[in-house]
Amino acid sequence: MAFAANLASAAYVLLAIWRVNGFRQLGNETGTFRPPVSILKPLCGLDAGLYENLRSFCTQVYPQYQVIFGVRNSSDPAIAIVERLTKEFPHADISLVIDGTVAGPNLKISNLTNMYRLVKYEHLIVADSDIRVDAQFVSSVVAPFEDPQVGMVTCLSSAAPTGGLPSLLASMFLNEWFLPSVLVAANIREIGFALGPTMALRRSLLERFGGFATISHVLADDYMLGRLTKSHGYKVVLSTYVIQNIVHEKSLSALFRHELRWARTIWTAEPLGYAFSFLMYGIPLAFFASSLIEFTFDWEPFEIGIVVIAILLRVGMHFSVRKKLGLLPGSQSLWLIPVRDVLCFIIWCASFFGRRVDWKGVTLTVSPNGVLGEIAETTNTTGGP
Repeated sequence: MAFAANLASAAYVLLAIWRVNGFRQLGNETGTFRPPVSILKPLCGLDAGLYENLRSFCTQVYPQYQVIFGVRNSSDPAIAIVERLTKEFPHADISLVIDGTVAGPNLKISNLTNMYRLVKYEHLIVADSDIRVDAQFVSSVVAPFEDPQVGMVTCLSSAAPTGGLPSLLASMFLNEWFLPSVLVAANIREIGFALGPTMALRRSLLERFGGFATISHVLADDYMLGRLTKSHGYKVVLSTYVIQNIVHEKSLSALFRHELRWARTIWTAEPLGYAFSFLMYGIPLAFFASSLIEFTFDWEPFEIGIVVIAILLRVGMHFSVRKKLGLLPGSQSLWLIPVRDVLCFIIWCASFFGRRVDWKGVTLTVSPNGVLGEIAETTNTTGGP
């Protein structure tokens, strides 16, 4: 059984490398479709590089768009950044919503619900505060909507670490594990989910769902929006534009809590697929298989071969992703590949034990069907996600 799992893992990594190499990253393909766009930016606290992140959305080469920032608390330090941008770009259509109204336990969606009242246009883009883009972002992301059957567009991200080891490990996960897994899923079937950092959708379709408030009680809000889009007969498109995700994890414990929330989010959204996602973590599987062989056959060369093959495949993934994303070779992250693989496996195991998730200082419980319970604990003074 362990040997079969290793074969499946090797096949998966080879497929992932193939999909990464075949991905067409064409961020400058904008076309001529340029409808007015409303950009919604929910904020909570001071992310690393927040000014540069938000500013990148105010400098779009695009004929008509508005940017709506939203916070849930009047003491949120992100407000000062928005005020600075308003002064820097006096002719831009920039708005700020300060509203602590709670539509449901998903506080990011509550924030979006409050911001929605200022939306002017049919095409919406929701982008997280840790995202940075170039001036062609809106043109690229909106272009697929020229097809009337497209209801939602979402983007892959290239993670850029700011800080020490925890941020580097986090960016390795996003670039070398999560990004390839999305490309593999898109190869197997037409995607029916969105990726939370950036989601573009039609306002009229969102209102058919019942607005953002409809998903304010679920953890996997991005997955739910994609599923609702598909259920109404529209397509979800993976854009060729790759956003930049500025990653800053303050500590290893913060990294663990953050990725545990992601893991439990995916588990509630795709339980069967998530149960078999351990096949992504080839190095710990190889060590497990080799230890069984040692116990059963005492065949040392074969054991070593299994581990070496798993490591070589992971290194191949590392270089394929970095080449595709245009990242500089990282000798430090190269030696962290086994560490990152083992950490992924530990988080996968831990995700099955417990129902609590930490979300920017807010602790929530989540049911097996992805519905959030009431807020259990709040340590965040900036007002929530």
